[in-house]
Amino acid sequence: MKTIRTVCAHDCPDQCSLLAQVDGDRVVKIQGDPEHPFTAGFACAKVNREHEMLVSPDRILTPLRRTGAKGEGRFAPITWEQALDEIVTRWQAIIEDEGPLGILGYCYSAHQGQINRGLMLGLFHALGSTRLLAGTVCDSCAEAGWDAACGSVGGADPETVEQSDLIIAWGADLMTTNVHIWPFVERARSRGAKLVVIEPRRSATAERADWDLRVRVGTDAALALGLMHVLARDGLANRDYLARKTLGFDKVEREVLPRFSPEQVAAITGVSATDLVRLAHLYGKARAPFIRLGEGMSRSHQGGQAIRTVALLPGVVGAYDKPGGGALLMTAPTFGFDASPIRKPSGPAQTRTVNHSRLGEALLTMKDPPLRALFVAGNNPAVTCPDAAAVRRGLSREDLFTVVHDPLLSDTARYADIVLPAASYLESEDVLRGYGTYYVQFAQEVAPPRGEAWPNRRLAQELARRLGLKDAVFSMSALALAKVFFANATGTASGLDPEAVRRNGPVKVAPSGPQRFATPSGKLEFYSETLAAQGLPALPDWVPDAHGESLERRFPLRLLTAPGYFQSHTAFSGIAALRKKQGAPACMLHPEEAKKRGLEDGQTVELHNDVGVVRLVLRVSDEAPPGVAFVPGQRPAAEGGGTTVNMLCSDRYSDMGDGATYQDTRLDVRRAPAAR
Repeated sequence: MKTIRTVCAHDCPDQCSLLAQVDGDRVVKIQGDPEHPFTAGFACAKVNREHEMLVSPDRILTPLRRTGAKGEGRFAPITWEQALDEIVTRWQAIIEDEGPLGILGYCYSAHQGQINRGLMLGLFHALGSTRLLAGTVCDSCAEAGWDAACGSVGGADPETVEQSDLIIAWGADLMTTNVHIWPFVERARSRGAKLVVIEPRRSATAERADWDLRVRVGTDAALALGLMHVLARDGLANRDYLARKTLGFDKVEREVLPRFSPEQVAAITGVSATDLVRLAHLYGKARAPFIRLGEGMSRSHQGGQAIRTVALLPGVVGAYDKPGGGALLMTAPTFGFDASPIRKPSGPAQTRTVNHSRLGEALLTMKDPPLRALFVAGNNPAVTCPDAAAVRRGLSREDLFTVVHDPLLSDTARYADIVLPAASYLESEDVLRGYGTYYVQFAQEVAPPRGEAWPNRRLAQELARRLGLKDAVFSMSALALAKVFFANATGTASGLDPEAVRRNGPVKVAPSGPQRFATPSGKLEFYSETLAAQGLPALPDWVPDAHGESLERRFPLRLLTAPGYFQSHTAFSGIAALRKKQGAPACMLHPEEAKKRGLEDGQTVELHNDVGVVRLVLRVSDEAPPGVAFVPGQRPAAEGGGTTVNMLCSDRYSDMGDGATYQDTRLDVRRAPAAR
């Protein structure tokens, strides 16, 4: 038995350092690394079972070719040689016929570090194919909102939270999506700090909080502006900090805040005027208040304004200058890594693009040329993209040659012409940098790839060789690619030696001193000339959603989605024990909403709107607030009677970053008709 240190490569802010217990070629146990300060010796409930994924009966062990209709999931085994020959032949024919724009490479973040994800992107960049604007389903809006206030720079070090005396988890269910910050929160609480949770529902974190405030979905910016109103009105603003390190608060105070009195904000947000004033005074009088922002609040039509406005709050009280204070959305920009030598080794600087959130539209309507080939790795767009039904219609095109590289036969893979077996992160080497921590780590291969599975790096390099691409990155080892990735770092990661990281384990590269800002002014920007130039509001604001209000009469419920505790997304669907613990895909309704509709706990119900109909099991609980249908986790369609919740979501964009607006979805719930 041997112990190998590696890194969790799931799309999660914690980026845990893991210890794998290995017996021969078999991983028998996964645990958190006790020597890593943030991981602190424990892994989450999902990753604790990760070794079961490696030997899951659902693993794809050999390349497959489709033998049935698209979507049926009927395939026959073929060899890697046959698969690669067919892929390259089909791609070369498309390139010769209409050029490389007929091909779309789609690689995102599930199971992937900087090399396995980046090199696959580099392949399609070098080809000059149509490119994916990735991340719009996830973080592009949140990043744009943060950048408008703070610039492209990381937030507070999460390990400093233990120095805080007030912690606000705003739209962040720490127990489910950021559990390794919890010991730091608890240490702060042991010294007298209070934990306040602001969310639309009663999450696992809210149940453990000192104070749980329920805010209506999509109204976070209004709540933040209401807090600013009280802070300014009641003499709790730090006028010295505002004068020295911020830009434009005087305009906000004069032109915006008068419209956000406690009474007005209560009507908008559902948070009472009394509670709003209480929270403002608690925040304004705290020595070092800390806000952990969740990205979920950005997934609405005013999501960028929500993130931006909450990120501005610490500036009103000067918390960004205080150890343990400030705010955190992400850490990644501070590292200063330059991935372009791997992601953009050659090829045209600009080509046609497809927004991640509108894949269905692109597959169905893009012309001159139409998309004739699609390659997918590290994602499951048939489940995760908005208007997932349109994505499936696009994937059903007989003239679309689709290749999917995945450890499992995902919903997307069921539509593929060729399915290739993918290695998991435990079966490959990679470099990872946190986005919720300030650590850089090297992931060791702890077990050989099962069956004939290949990591992305090997596949990208073999396809590049067959396609005649000569860039040096397509023949490098993982360590050599790590050196390329580290070489041009300009931030806190500057000067790191990848060999030392590989040999010695995690390296912390957190910034020191007060929060710095990377805006054009170098200050925290309440007034943004950058946004004004884009035709967006230069000052933080909140306005009613006329589009949503027009739908409310017919569809009185608003969809709220969040990661499930055991099944946050379909990357964990190959672990049977976790599926069992999570239970059947469910919709949660408040008892009042269930009673209005004559519905009972445990019934199969239909969530429906003008976009689609989805069947789920009903759970009646006051965890969901009135007016909301809460659906936890992303699940394969087969578990939900052939449907998945994103079939109800439109591909409408957010206000910033062209992000997805899942939380703007209006719907109603009815009893499902009996099966015939």
